[in-house]
Amino acid sequence: MRLRGRKGIRESLEEQQDLVILQPAQYKGQWAGLFGNDRPIHVEFGMGKGQFISQMSARNPEINYIGFDMYDELVRRASEKARAAWSGSEADSPPNIKLALANIERIEEVFEAGEIERIYLNFSDPWPKKKHARRRLTHPRFLQVYSRLLNSSGQIHFKTDSETLFEFSLNAIADSGMQMTNISLNLHRDGINEEHVMTEYEQKFMGKGMNIHRVEVLAGKEALAEYNKNRLEKYGSRNGEQQ
Repeated sequence: MRLRGRKGIRESLEEQQDLVILQPAQYKGQWAGLFGNDRPIHVEFGMGKGQFISQMSARNPEINYIGFDMYDELVRRASEKARAAWSGSEADSPPNIKLALANIERIEEVFEAGEIERIYLNFSDPWPKKKHARRRLTHPRFLQVYSRLLNSSGQIHFKTDSETLFEFSLNAIADSGMQMTNISLNLHRDGINEEHVMTEYEQKFMGKGMNIHRVEVLAGKEALAEYNKNRLEKYGSRNGEQQ
């Protein structure tokens, strides 16, 4: 991916210390202190232009959000989206979101084990060639890293337009021993699902009539316990008996 950024982009990012983190590894194990509270931390790996993470932060002020991307220009664009999302509030700066410049390959240098509650993977690069499979963000090697970084309530939420990547991901997740739930092969089948914040890519693909695939992955012990406690309710039964 090649991006043509504006002149002075790095200087622009350096001036936004209230929002942009250019050296995120310095906060490993200290993200709660940076936010000034112990609220859950949700992260998006590969945030793109930042529409999703920005709107999520405005919709859920009780949660801390961190958006990651490896391109300066995308972090810059995301900073504009984040400020716009909070422009109608009384806050001088978006209070519950940080935008970080980082390569996901080195994400264990950024977080301590158990420091994250939820990971969002939205429309990640599908890397369609078999020889590039290890680069897919749902490859087992990444899933193993995520499982270490997630806390006991940890979850992964994954969305993609790629049927091939979705099939690969479901198999990788199953082989990793994680529990999948709320699997959808066409998230907006009955119209736009207002419960889900849409990314820029999602809006584009929806406009072309493409299906959006989605799955939630439960990795933490408490998340799995809660799932097992309630898993039969959505089918109209509990403890194997019809309600």
